[in-house]
Amino acid sequence: MTVPYLLRRLGFAVAVMWAAYTVSFVVLYLLPGDPVATMAGGSDQPVTPAELDALRAQYGLDQPVIVQYGHKLWAALQGDLGTSFATGQPVRSAIGEALPSTVQVALCGLAFAILFGTAVALVATYTRVRWLSQALMALPSLAVSLPVFWVGLMLVQLFSFRLGWLPSVGARGPESLVLPAITLGLPMGALVAQVLAKSMVQALDEPYVTTARAKGVGPAAVHLRHALGNAAIPALTVLGYVAGNLLAGTVVVETVFTRPGLGRLTVSSVGVQDIPVVQGVVLFAALVFVLVNLLVDLVYPLLDPRVAVSTGGGS
Repeated sequence: MTVPYLLRRLGFAVAVMWAAYTVSFVVLYLLPGDPVATMAGGSDQPVTPAELDALRAQYGLDQPVIVQYGHKLWAALQGDLGTSFATGQPVRSAIGEALPSTVQVALCGLAFAILFGTAVALVATYTRVRWLSQALMALPSLAVSLPVFWVGLMLVQLFSFRLGWLPSVGARGPESLVLPAITLGLPMGALVAQVLAKSMVQALDEPYVTTARAKGVGPAAVHLRHALGNAAIPALTVLGYVAGNLLAGTVVVETVFTRPGLGRLTVSSVGVQDIPVVQGVVLFAALVFVLVNLLVDLVYPLLDPRVAVSTGGGS
């Protein structure tokens, strides 16, 4: 892993962050409606046009759009994400309060995705039972095609309403994480299983696997020690992508299960045009995305030294 390669990856990360901020700024600016009028509409007292103008001046919304963009971008570079229009709370504080609940669901969902995806891929490529292998190879495509909200509702119907095993809503105790984690992790795990299974099939046909079998290495050892390492690289790429996009899934999951978190914060902020909060969440999601993918790039050489060799060149 060379310094130029790391610099390129860091440059890509900075470009992604800038693009995320710019696109979110443009999209939110083009939304119909007046966020100041929306904010003032929640007051019990009537607001005069002069007071609306004062609020626009207070939040810098009376300035030309390019000036607003420049001021807010400079503030964001200094770590200042602004103040919520709806609550008057600093955006960093709002995100910080919502983050722990989302992290719990995201980590549990990611853990389920890894366990589910790896188990399905390994069993599908290891078993000698043809119908079981075919069924497991087809399972990821089915799971990926299922809408997340539908999966959540079906899990609630079965395990909460019919069996009464798990709570359907809220965030009280570890048991309340089970259904949201499965709902969030199932499509991610299916995608991992799909890629890992195909990679395992290819890896099991490689000459080094044939050599290991000729030396008397058992099927389980061939699977886990020889084939899985190389087959895991494409799956790791997919896992890095889905892990970086966990926030999109939490929006649906936290809505279905009525859980607090960044997803619910985003939905409520979009509803009242709370632009600073929405931009703050978008930037945070972009930061998670680039950090996870940078981590994946650093892990590659540990799984396959050939990756380190290939990045040492001029390509």
